[in-house]
Amino acid sequence: MRTIAARVLLFLLVSCLLVLLGVSCSGNNQLILVTTSSTQDSGLLDVLVPMFEDQYGYDVKTNAVGSGQALKLGEQGEADVILSHSPKAEEDFMAAGNGESRQAVMHNDFIIVGPPDDPAVIRGSPDAVTAFSRIANAGAPFISRGDQSGTNVKELAIWDKVGIQPSGQGWYQETGQGQGATLSVANDKRAYTLSDRATYLAQKANYTLDILSQGDPALYNSYHVIVVNPDKHSQVNAKAARDFAAFITSAATQNIIRDFGRDKFGQSLFVPDAYVQGATASATASPMPAR
Repeated sequence: MRTIAARVLLFLLVSCLLVLLGVSCSGNNQLILVTTSSTQDSGLLDVLVPMFEDQYGYDVKTNAVGSGQALKLGEQGEADVILSHSPKAEEDFMAAGNGESRQAVMHNDFIIVGPPDDPAVIRGSPDAVTAFSRIANAGAPFISRGDQSGTNVKELAIWDKVGIQPSGQGWYQETGQGQGATLSVANDKRAYTLSDRATYLAQKANYTLDILSQGDPALYNSYHVIVVNPDKHSQVNAKAARDFAAFITSAATQNIIRDFGRDKFGQSLFVPDAYVQGATASATASPMPAR
């Protein structure tokens, strides 16, 4: 009886000590990864997250949202690590002291897709501004994510260059959803939309949408991993976040990213930007060429 009582007392003492230290087994073991929806919709995280969990022993809780929302959650301390593709917003996030570190991970590009009969005649347009201008002039339906994601930010920047405010136009609709859902709406409505290449290729079998404009250097799409600043938010699992950043930028993981999608689609869905076969990405990576 005394042995049982002693064990119970020891357990309570250890539990109290952990609480005082602000540490719990579940908290120590859990990583909250907030990521752009395109990395989820493309299937890349279905490969990388289990690998990370097996190698490091963490339980990863993934929250796939637009980059704007991902960074907002980071500001609020509701993420340990962020995978984002909205460079300007990321730079602002870091400048405000919300991030401990920001590292390049990979890139691909944005493409403009639409119905095969192409009513706005944008197929082969030399650049995104020309394509968007033709869509607006034709009054052809365009579906926007409207979710402050990296894709949405890029889309609005193109409209700004065109000199058009599309919101409120009869031909313009916002879904407020991720890339996969937005592609589905565009397909149903025989409309145009801007997509990252990876999500489009990964889900292409579900749609009749064609790639109609691509290759514009302005459609470059880069992804970064950001460790949320634990000095601002004590609940952030900084060690787990740093481990994930080290994992996703490691040579082994970068080589997996380089090959991801090649067997199924005949081309990689992402170009690694950290390390490839031990070489720095600056010597090996380049924007995806027009296809």
